[in-house]
Amino acid sequence: MKEDNYKLPKEITLAKSAGFCYGVKRAVETVKKLKADNPERSVCVLGELIHNSQVIDELNRLGIKTLVELPECGQGICVVRSHGEAPEVFAKIQKSGFETYDLTCPDVKKVQQKAVELVKNGYYLIIVGKVEHPEVVAIRANALQYGQKVIVATEIEQLKPYENELKSHKKIGIVVQTTQMVSTLNKIIEYLTPISKELHVANTICPSTQRRQIEAKELAALNDLMIVVGSKKSANTTHLAEITKNITTTIHIESEKELENYKDLIEQSQKIAITAGASTPQSIINEVIEKLTK
Repeated sequence: MKEDNYKLPKEITLAKSAGFCYGVKRAVETVKKLKADNPERSVCVLGELIHNSQVIDELNRLGIKTLVELPECGQGICVVRSHGEAPEVFAKIQKSGFETYDLTCPDVKKVQQKAVELVKNGYYLIIVGKVEHPEVVAIRANALQYGQKVIVATEIEQLKPYENELKSHKKIGIVVQTTQMVSTLNKIIEYLTPISKELHVANTICPSTQRRQIEAKELAALNDLMIVVGSKKSANTTHLAEITKNITTTIHIESEKELENYKDLIEQSQKIAITAGASTPQSIINEVIEKLTK
């Protein structure tokens, strides 16, 4: 046999932190138990419980419906997902006739509380996050109850129109979307430091997200190919792909079916590492590993 035709077995490494974080696991398990304990009652979730279509399909099969918008009249139990909701949404859920079950992630609650605390204490609040993300929408809405000086940004360009206003304000406070990248926060801090009289930074990126990002960086540096598994709608998953693509060849897939699109790339890679977002079920990670090993 010619040496160039001989392929050594591939080395495949799975990140220790891949898959459900405790907040997502808590949300999924609690909703399932809620339905099992209340088989005769309607159980629904306002918005997708987590950003993973396979999990949403499974919940639908169990009779747990996903509401795109709140009806005027409702009955049964309405679950507030892990991203949280604005105070006025909680009021609407109750007014429409639902029993409210709050599954806001404890880490997200902490960001909301810190945002409110800063605004109450006279800080000009900057939320580092994506303005349209449901978690950020809820954080902003909670803060706006107590003051109007609130900006959402992930880029310096988004802050520049407010530069004179920020310079003249005595105190600037920062909170961060729990799934944001540390590098994004650092860029914002670097920009604000010379123009701030007082800058209070609350690094509210959740510990699970930070661990996942650090591990992804380390694995990317040691491998030819990085496979990130999880929904393209999931912020923390897309951030993992953003981080690793600057270090090594990276593909972002939602399921093992997409591996077919990268067959040549996989063939050429000797050392492959896999990580997955906080909303990716273990079963999907297992399917990816199984396909790769075959």
